[in-house]
Amino acid sequence: MTKINVEKCAKILRDKDNILILMHAHPDGDTLGCGFGLCRALLKMGKKARAICADEIPAKYAYLYEGMDIPEFDEDYIVAVDVATENLLGDLADVYSGKIDLCIDHHPSNSEYATYLLLNADAAAAAETVFKVIKALRVKIDRHIADCLYTGLTTDTGCFRYASTTSNTYRAAAELIDLGANNGIINRVMFETKTKTYAALERMAIEGMEFYSRDRICVITITQDMYRKSGSSEQETEAIAPLSRQQEGVEIGLTIREKADGKCKCSLRTYESVDASKLAALFGGGGHKQAAACKFDCGVEEAKAMLLEKCEEFLK
Repeated sequence: MTKINVEKCAKILRDKDNILILMHAHPDGDTLGCGFGLCRALLKMGKKARAICADEIPAKYAYLYEGMDIPEFDEDYIVAVDVATENLLGDLADVYSGKIDLCIDHHPSNSEYATYLLLNADAAAAAETVFKVIKALRVKIDRHIADCLYTGLTTDTGCFRYASTTSNTYRAAAELIDLGANNGIINRVMFETKTKTYAALERMAIEGMEFYSRDRICVITITQDMYRKSGSSEQETEAIAPLSRQQEGVEIGLTIREKADGKCKCSLRTYESVDASKLAALFGGGGHKQAAACKFDCGVEEAKAMLLEKCEEFLK
């Protein structure tokens, strides 16, 4: 693994073609914004590129890829965006693990799995760094690319509310708005619009909240039965995890989602007293100090027991 800067990254991408961009499973706005934003930029350069994800992309993100004309090609160069560890690729890890040439990321817990790594751990979103790469490629950023990158910024910062947001984040957002990003519409869709199925799922999640360790730990469990009853699906759970940290006195929020095969995933949200990335790393996951994720090859109750045991240690 070799760490590189923005200029070296841009040079590599200028020299390569037939580029496949990998986005992490259970995709959020940052990995999708980076993936489709970079893909659009490469296509504008006349290159062959496409972005893929192991999981279904939530419908609210359709504007990121609408109108894209993707050519057929066999990939020659593999790029991962906003992917801290290969196992976060989901099923794509079975195909591409050990084969990733370049990673552009902002997670301090990045496992350095790619041949080249462009890592800016101080960035609030990977989209901040992808924005710099696209500018270094001298691609004219149009409204579609601006929408993609702005989506990455606003979703990974909770509409610029999280402590990870820096003055650089605001400057990047302002520049993207100047370039045509539909900030008002994007923020409304991301933060103020809920489907009826999601609203039903959210209600069940809140009603089923469990508290441990003198109410310092909040656990939300999302089961397959809850999906059936609400008509919702895993693609709509992105906004559930922050709810666990919004309860007064909570220092660690755990959102455990049951998968169709009976295994599960956990999203962790913490405040400054606990490093979520270190907690997730104990289970093969990663992320940021206040937001991380991991997955388990066991059921919800077993995973919850293991998580709570480690959470108690972090709160001592």
